[in-house]
Amino acid sequence: MLKSIIGKKVGMAQVFDDKGNLIPLTVVEAGPCVVVGVRTVEKDGYNAVQLGFGNVKGKNLNKSLKGFFKKNKVEPKKIIKEFRVQNVKDFAVGQEIKADIFKVGDYVDVCALTKGKGYAGVIKRHNFGMQPTTRGQSDRTRARGSSGGQGPQRVLKGMRMSGHLGNEYVTIQKLRVVNVDSQKNVLLIKGAVPAVKTGTLFISNTVKKIPVVVEVKTKAKKK
Repeated sequence: MLKSIIGKKVGMAQVFDDKGNLIPLTVVEAGPCVVVGVRTVEKDGYNAVQLGFGNVKGKNLNKSLKGFFKKNKVEPKKIIKEFRVQNVKDFAVGQEIKADIFKVGDYVDVCALTKGKGYAGVIKRHNFGMQPTTRGQSDRTRARGSSGGQGPQRVLKGMRMSGHLGNEYVTIQKLRVVNVDSQKNVLLIKGAVPAVKTGTLFISNTVKKIPVVVEVKTKAKKK
């Protein structure tokens, strides 16, 4: 069964559980997605399902995408994402995937493009500490300091420096699904996820080990 879907970040919210604890939530518009292509081991060397999300006008597509959608006889989609599956017999081109593939209590991994913040220094980018600010107005307060020592007299690879911050794909793992609205295709996911508001999210069943809750029953002492 496919436990992956493409969605859009709507915003943040919060609810209270039965014990009165506040739970921060991310509201996600998950689907509906359409199967626009199927990859098989016999033809492509692996099994996968290609999902399409979001409507787009055909005039805004290039020739290759126009031919792809025309060949598969599906409506043009703005975003296409491929998800690996073990068996493709249950999927067909044109099939619709909705948010009800998840249920309350499921754990998911959310991948998205983070917000781009441009060029940033080491304090903002790597959480470096500031240099001393005493004894007058110093222009080295937010500088990173020395790049090395006496040897090997060059900057080593991997040295944390200033540079471009954000605008990269990040995956947040093991987030719990708090609520599922199958009619509106809305998921409420506990915690924060990457991407700006209205940003695209790729949601899949978590690859991490899911905790098992074991109820321990205590016997009452006899008087």
